[in-house]
Amino acid sequence: MATNPLELTLELSARARFDVVEMRERISTEHGDALAAYPYCLYWSAHTTAGFLDRSLSGRLGPELISTYIDTLRRIFPEGAGYAHDWLERRDDLDPAQKAVEPRNGDSHLAFIAGGLRPCVTHPNRPGETVCFVDLDGVNEGKSRKRVTRVIGFHREAVVAQTRLQVPVSNPIESINLKDPRLGLYEQLAEFVARADVGKGRLQITLARGERDAALTINEFETLLMKYDLYSVLRNPLRFMTEEYRQTLANPRAVAGRALGYAKYDLVRVLNSGLDTLGLHGSLLETLLARTLAVPASRLLRIRRSISLLVAEREGRLGPVEGVYQSPILLQWQRAPRGTRTLDVTLTRLE
Repeated sequence: MATNPLELTLELSARARFDVVEMRERISTEHGDALAAYPYCLYWSAHTTAGFLDRSLSGRLGPELISTYIDTLRRIFPEGAGYAHDWLERRDDLDPAQKAVEPRNGDSHLAFIAGGLRPCVTHPNRPGETVCFVDLDGVNEGKSRKRVTRVIGFHREAVVAQTRLQVPVSNPIESINLKDPRLGLYEQLAEFVARADVGKGRLQITLARGERDAALTINEFETLLMKYDLYSVLRNPLRFMTEEYRQTLANPRAVAGRALGYAKYDLVRVLNSGLDTLGLHGSLLETLLARTLAVPASRLLRIRRSISLLVAEREGRLGPVEGVYQSPILLQWQRAPRGTRTLDVTLTRLE
């Protein structure tokens, strides 16, 4: 007789600002073989700068290349590269007490989004299946941040209901918070879930077939991050990386020739090796500066066409479960032909 899904909660504490935790090993250490009877697991993170690599990406990279992948994201989004999100004095969403402790982590948010990290993934529960929790902002002012994750063991996933949403878009480059009450989309999703009896489940939101130059992610919809930083990345994915080298390359006489060569070499090395890890191929050495500014978002960013939300009881009502700052976000970097984007929504039950 099959057992009901089993949920475990884990609290993680990062060892460094950028940290990777292998979840299956951690679960075994804390809970033994509690999940051994379940062929599948759903993993959920409450955070916007710490989450999971999806199965296809982690499988393609393998354990030996995951650190290279994360290092590449760090180089593309260097810490302290002038992110608008880090201009705390302009953050109207923060009171003075919050501004005093708020981490300057614009790089971590952008790396999370561009690197295709997810707060909710499912994996087969079997030996050799690597499940990586990646923390991009685990230490703030020398103190480890506490990260909360949930793991649900289950036997099968059954489709319960499906629906379709229309999202109005107007600008060629845009980020849209699907929780914006003016759209009414989240109310539709809440009603859609409430009509079903799922206990625990998963809500998958996918760009409809035929939608191009768009993607979905889950992150903090903070105005400066979305309207300035992410906008800059969608226009020029390597904008913050080149910022590190801009002064040197713009004033070559101000530095020794060898130092200038090192700067150019370093940039080329990241482009050739790191971006290859991200799915790009071919050398950019021949036309370094021009090609650096021309890499399109569709080729560089690993943002996906679908996102998943955990569905469970919350405050006495069944619905999507999210961290405090998490919002599902639609991104586009080219104008939608009809002025709308179509999303297909599937609700499944974990059994």
